[in-house]
Amino acid sequence: MAISHLRSGIKPTGGKLNKSRKKKKRDFGSDFIAIKIGTERRKVLQTLGDNYKSRILEVESVNVIKDGKTYRTKILEVLENKANPNFVRMNIITKGCIINTELGKAKITSRPGQHGIMNGVLIK
Repeated sequence: MAISHLRSGIKPTGGKLNKSRKKKKRDFGSDFIAIKIGTERRKVLQTLGDNYKSRILEVESVNVIKDGKTYRTKILEVLENKANPNFVRMNIITKGCIINTELGKAKITSRPGQHGIMNGVLIK
């Protein structure tokens, strides 16, 4: 079943709402993609307006900012993830998670499932 961003067809009281229109392609959302640590794999999706969106499926390195300079470093493991504590065991990377890199601990600042890039800042 498709993920829809339309309002629910049920009122808070339990009654039904009359539909004003059918579902359109612009109303559909997408499933969560779990970004894992591994050899780099990407997926390119076509969006509305003939645009393209790049998604990461697996990644092995991250762009980390240290003292105003950007370094590309290898990801070792996921240390903390506030989105879901179980993501730490499965090494799933989301925005805001803290990872261990060769330079030290870093916090992910990009949205890898939406932007297709992996950026982070070093934590002191």
